[in-house]
Amino acid sequence: MSAVLGLRGFAPDDTTPVFVISVAADLAGMHAQTLRQYDRLGLVTPSRTRGGGRRYSAHDVALLRQVQRLSQEEGVSLAGIRRILDLENQVEALRGRVAELAGELDRTRRESRRAERVFAVGPAGEAEALRPGQRPRLTRSQALVVWSALPR
Repeated sequence: MSAVLGLRGFAPDDTTPVFVISVAADLAGMHAQTLRQYDRLGLVTPSRTRGGGRRYSAHDVALLRQVQRLSQEEGVSLAGIRRILDLENQVEALRGRVAELAGELDRTRRESRRAERVFAVGPAGEAEALRPGQRPRLTRSQALVVWSALPR
């Protein structure tokens, strides 16, 4: 896209508002008035310039195409489309949260493995800290005490 804009070193992402309403309408295969209606209904909300002009991103154009497909090919009402888009946004947010929590769980598990210790009774009856897999020193006692701070 930077070649289209004629700017070197500038690579907008899919959320960068770069298209005026007429260009976005052409890209989405719609009339500009339809884009204005979708904006009023809150289906696709473009960014605004200081003067109030609409600026659409590539993501907005893809969303416009999705709204058009749902409306024309699937026969979904605009209220139904709004609900579908809201649910898709919720799902995406939840996926992000799940990924975040999974990473946190992995970090916690790695840290707990490093901090894990096993305790045994030493020859004089004292508690002796051992690394996982390490055998306690031989004693006359047959008792072995194992303690873990983390539930299994």
